[in-house]
Amino acid sequence: MKIIIVNEQSDLEIDENLIKNQVEKILEKENIKTDELILYFVNEKTIKDLHNKFFNDPSLTDCISLPIDSITSKESHHILGEVFICPSVAVKYAKKNKLDPHFENTYYIIHSLLHLMGYDDIDKNDRVIMKKKEKEIIEHLKETNLL
Repeated sequence: MKIIIVNEQSDLEIDENLIKNQVEKILEKENIKTDELILYFVNEKTIKDLHNKFFNDPSLTDCISLPIDSITSKESHHILGEVFICPSVAVKYAKKNKLDPHFENTYYIIHSLLHLMGYDDIDKNDRVIMKKKEKEIIEHLKETNLL
């Protein structure tokens, strides 16, 4: 599997090897097979522009997931999707809540990947399911020394 990381921001140091290992472990745990996944780490202006372009909402957000091939697709070259994460949001949230910004950034990665897998957080029941899955993945990453 090819995990492409594009770092276009300078608010938080990105450990590409760790992130690739985390993503591989998450997809393996969830039994998701794909050939390619792209993660972009972007600044606030870029995430706002993307949020406006794809969701008609110019406000700042933490992450955006854009699925490409469905998880059940039988494409000869399967691309799970593209994820855009704004580490600046993680840094600010972590500072405000006395958390580790790298942990918060990893949480955004997990959240984004779950969206690519079909999880949603629009209604209350879906949010509960997604939060439970996020916690399960966080524990799995801790158990495998990737968090």
